[in-house]
Amino acid sequence: MSWRGSTNPKDRFFACLPYLLPLIDGLAFGIYFFRQFPALEVILLPLTPILLVYSTIDRALFGFGGLIVFFALFLLVVRNESINHFIRFNAMQAILLDIILVLCRFILSLFGSGLGGGLIIETVYNVIFFGMIAAVVYSIIQSAMGRYAEIPTLSDAVYMQVR
Repeated sequence: MSWRGSTNPKDRFFACLPYLLPLIDGLAFGIYFFRQFPALEVILLPLTPILLVYSTIDRALFGFGGLIVFFALFLLVVRNESINHFIRFNAMQAILLDIILVLCRFILSLFGSGLGGGLIIETVYNVIFFGMIAAVVYSIIQSAMGRYAEIPTLSDAVYMQVR
């Protein structure tokens, strides 16, 4: 759905970039998957430079690098009406995906020990990991094609935030 105007290749590229934030934050949930299938860690090689830069920024800012990137995206992109609606929509959707991941991490840290170890916690981590991968890959593909990535409920919340 491209009801707010057409998109050029530059807009499509910049619309895909914010999805690196939930992708990087969601990789922590893949720990059990990559432990079971270590040969598949090869798919992370293209992300290595980005992971190094992100971790360096995070360490330099005493663990608040992700929070600063979050606020920078929100204040400098989403709330800036001079930027194309397509880019602002995708930035806000990536922010909401990241918030979901942060909430999952918080809930699992609170109740994770109550679930015990083993199969249940590994299954929860894998479901969150694959759900995040599916949402991010779908959103990036749709953005690269110049379409709005419609994720149920999430996109409705994005439309309410981005005018």
